[in-house]
Amino acid sequence: MSLKEELKLKKGFDLVEHEALLNIYYTTTSLKKRADGLFKTLGLTDVQFNVLMLLHYQSEGLGGLSQAQLSEMMLVNRANITTLIDRMEKASLVIRENDPADRRTNIVKMTAKGKKLFAKAEPLYAGLVGKVMRGFKQNELKQLIKALEKVRGSIN
Repeated sequence: MSLKEELKLKKGFDLVEHEALLNIYYTTTSLKKRADGLFKTLGLTDVQFNVLMLLHYQSEGLGGLSQAQLSEMMLVNRANITTLIDRMEKASLVIRENDPADRRTNIVKMTAKGKKLFAKAEPLYAGLVGKVMRGFKQNELKQLIKALEKVRGSIN
């Protein structure tokens, strides 16, 4: 269905570039709402799931990531990382440990509870991703990735 139809617009778009950007924005908003619903059933937010996913897949050596590393990898404002980790620590999903190489740095690690919740959430998330993307062939997904990278490269 076209964006014009979905939004019940009376007129189409004068600029195809505007229509394309609104399609990206509307799709992102729709995906976020769907993911929020999924994660809410688990007592998580999409951002908390992202932290757990990063800790699971990107941790090396110390078994965790520093808050600075997390803030670089996250899709949120860097200033929010401390508050986010505070909330996750309060929920016993992560712990902070001093970095033995630099006492000024905290290493964030998943707790047993965090690992258990991630193990429950990840297959549900993978199922949602599979459902959303099932209409695409691998080469179409690669084209989509390249197109979105091109858009992001034009933003700055």
